[in-house]
Amino acid sequence: MNTVLEVKDLSVGFLQDGRRIDAVRNVSFTVGKGETVALVGESGSGKSVTALSTVSLLGDNAEVAGSVNYLGQEMIGAPEPLLRKVRGNDISFIFQEPMTSLNPLHTLEKQLAESLALHQGLTGEPARARIIELMEKVGIDNAERRLPDYPHQLSGGQRQRVMIAMALANGPELLIADEPTTALDVTIQAQILNLLADLKRKEGLSLLFISHDLGIVRRIADRVCVMQGGEIVEQGPVEEIFANPQHPYTQKLLAAEPTGRPDPVAGGAEEIVRAKDLRVWFPIQRGLMRKTVGHVKAVNAATFSVRAGETLGIVGESGSGKTTLALAVMRLIASDGPIVYLGEDISNWRPRELRRLRRDMQIVFQDPYGSLSPRMTCEQIIAEGLTVHGVEPGRDRREMVREIMEEVGLDPETMSRYPHEFSGGQRQRIAIARAMILRPKVVVLDEPTSALDMTVQVQIVDLLRALQRKYGLAYLFISHDLRVVRALSHKVIVMKQGDIVESGDSNTIFDAPETVYTRELMEAAFGDHHSAAAS
Repeated sequence: MNTVLEVKDLSVGFLQDGRRIDAVRNVSFTVGKGETVALVGESGSGKSVTALSTVSLLGDNAEVAGSVNYLGQEMIGAPEPLLRKVRGNDISFIFQEPMTSLNPLHTLEKQLAESLALHQGLTGEPARARIIELMEKVGIDNAERRLPDYPHQLSGGQRQRVMIAMALANGPELLIADEPTTALDVTIQAQILNLLADLKRKEGLSLLFISHDLGIVRRIADRVCVMQGGEIVEQGPVEEIFANPQHPYTQKLLAAEPTGRPDPVAGGAEEIVRAKDLRVWFPIQRGLMRKTVGHVKAVNAATFSVRAGETLGIVGESGSGKTTLALAVMRLIASDGPIVYLGEDISNWRPRELRRLRRDMQIVFQDPYGSLSPRMTCEQIIAEGLTVHGVEPGRDRREMVREIMEEVGLDPETMSRYPHEFSGGQRQRIAIARAMILRPKVVVLDEPTSALDMTVQVQIVDLLRALQRKYGLAYLFISHDLRVVRALSHKVIVMKQGDIVESGDSNTIFDAPETVYTRELMEAAFGDHHSAAAS
């Protein structure tokens, strides 16, 4: 097999405040013609820095040693004209979040045309024809009609397809995909992986695939390099690494999958929340008089209940109405239909009446960094609810913060630190502590693990189960990660375009799904033998 990329003894350090921080140490691997090599590891392991080093895309404060050889050309220390020729032309990148890589002010046609003009000198009608061909190649329907669209008019999966089209525009030899499916639903994720595998076969591409998700790596890679602390601790053929991992860290990663089931709900457990035929329709208004001409039917006739100590999993693709449903239950958006909380219909309560409920209903969001104020210390963030709702009589506020931090696995000595001084998993624990300090009865968990590494996901699932066990909490758990849903949920509802298409006991939904849509979700998450894979 011809070698496309050879990385040898690569070390990268960054100068910060007069000292060097090592990010990558003595990394060596090769990528052959038509081969997919995966770099696997948790956040901070050096995966992305290694990838960016291949075409010298690191900042001015980077110190790089070793060799990166692309088809016989040395990339480290190469002159800028050579690097410009290789970047985006011979070696192309697909990044995790397309919205940060696509220009929101430019149409799709303009963004794709830019690369063609820069590298191939293609303009006008030939460029337009090539753009349509690329968009069709990556599976964008009605490609010609989508040319004047802007990135915000596309779904997450469509945006990622545009990114792939841009990466393919100049016929690269090597495609570097950095977590390209992390933010996508399981069905879209499966489509993108199939697309990459198909393109690799048809175009003869070599692929360097970066991920922390071993399930995805197993499906797409030929060889795997496992990274920890800036070093490759193990590498080899994918079947060999998965069947017989040698390094303790690889073994830990492979074991890091949410397992087990939640504790059974106690007999006679109190019903906390019930909704019947809940509907959320957003009016579409047009004209000077803002006349309602139709509705966006976000949630249709949703009926469900959740008891103390019980978790209701809410699954479905982006835009299916999962979060809208949860926000309606919490009375944070307007809805129609009864919402019964502890026996009382709260659907028509005024804001002043609802205020006393806010302590009992809490929410934990997907992105802990976005939901925590960067200007507040850990202590201030966790105690914020106590300030609003009042500290329990006879309790010391700081002592309550200390107690809840210990309970969620945080060191109370760190309470004076700010969010940026914590890891992603620690930030999510802060968000959970902020919700739990008020001793709520129902907690909405909106994708609380999707932004986290696999080992941290397992820790958060164990923590949520422990807190539910101790306090009899009712959870509404929203996620597109069906492995996590299975580990946490007693009951599941499956949503599609605002409708509940299937609901029932968690084991029944996972082992014997009735609808075609639910089966598609299961197969995308677990493969064809999903019940075996999930148990």
